[in-house]
Order: sequence, then structure tokens, then C-alpha cells
Amino acid sequence: MRDGRRFTVEVTADGARLVSHAGSGLLAGVADRVGLTAALSDELSGLRERDAGHDPGRVIRDLAVMLADGGDCLADLRAVRDQVDLFGAVASDSTAFRVIDKIASTPGTLEALERAHAQAREQVWKLTGPPPAVTIDVDATLLASHSDKEGAAGNFKGG
Repeated sequence: MRDGRRFTVEVTADGARLVSHAGSGLLAGVADRVGLTAALSDELSGLRERDAGHDPGRVIRDLAVMLADGGDCLADLRAVRDQVDLFGAVASDSTAFRVIDKIASTPGTLEALERAHAQAREQVWKLTGPPPAVTIDVDATLLASHSDKEGAAGNFKGG
């Protein structure tokens, strides 16, 4: 359920119905199903100014989906906002900025986000079991680039 209505995604290859960002819609659905969105909403409920306003937990979920979809600034939230059938009502850029600003300026909110993440992770591990190992692959490959810019110099490693 998203915004009080049943939501399903049907994937077809007929080309009759085209929806961009369907994979992002599935990501948002996973966040909802494992309880991440609800946990974020609970933990950030103190930031909500009025009941009719956007839920800060949903705003954070939509920002995370936007980042996973390749966005890198608040204006890129429009790609999510333009897909009402997939995501429902999405906050404006200015509303999203205010939520981020409140999180940054309110003591304890980063810890609240960590608690919400931990709750969702615990739910996922109940369903799937914890991963046997977590591997972090750090690639320290230096990439050389060329610049004709005046005063451009190589890096400290000589590249």
C-alpha cells in the first residue's frame, strides 16, 4: 500500500505501457515492505511541522531512491516526482531541503536515522538471514587525465 492505495508493478515487453524509473519504484517498494520507510517516519516524527505536510520519513526515502537512480542534487528529485503512479506524492525541492536542514541542525537525528536503518536491516535479516560475509572492495587505481588548462599540474603521485 502506498498512500492508501494498492500498488503493483507489472513488467511487460509489449511497448504499450512505458514507465521510466520502474526499477526505482521497486526500490521504494522494498523500502516500504521491509519497514524502512515506516521506521524513518517514526524516528523523524518530531521534525514534522504539521500533519498535512510531507512525512519526513517518506522524504528521506524518496531522496535515497533519487540518489540510487543517479541523481546528485535536489533538483533531480523531479525525476521521482514526475512518476506519480510509481511514487505517489513527492515533496518539492524546497520541502526536501528543509527536511535535510532540520536533520542537520537537530541534535540526535543522525542517531535516529541509524536506528531506523538498524530496524529495517533486522527485518531483512529475519526474512533472509544475515549475509555470511560482507566484502568491501576498495579500488585505489589512479586514473591519468590530460588538461591543456593553464597552470595544470600532475598529482602528488606524478600522474
